[in-house]
Amino acid sequence: MNVWSNEKYCDFANLILGAVLIFSPWIFGFAAGAPSQNAWITGIAIVILSIAALAAFAAWEEWLNLVAGLCASASPWLLGLQRSRQRPLHARSGVVVAALAAAELWMRYQNPPRLTASG
Repeated sequence: MNVWSNEKYCDFANLILGAVLIFSPWIFGFAAGAPSQNAWITGIAIVILSIAALAAFAAWEEWLNLVAGLCASASPWLLGLQRSRQRPLHARSGVVVAALAAAELWMRYQNPPRLTASG
């Protein structure tokens, strides 16, 4: 039986948030240009890192997901999207992705896997 850990749930949530970012230009009618391109790039990065983390956990995947989330949350101000309706989606989803990645790293380092001797 395949039992999911809390870390896997965080990765799955990040996968969903990345997919929302990828499809957000069509779902929410973003204008072409920087907002759409930013949503695609950060969404694809988050999805790829989440799939990799679901397949086999490595701390570097979570660190990169944390960075991708922070980039997504800062992008409205870096790209000048202060008055657009894309700002809340980028900022909120980026903060949630970064928080989930940080929580996963915290869970991993608070409870490191134990080596057991067999036999």
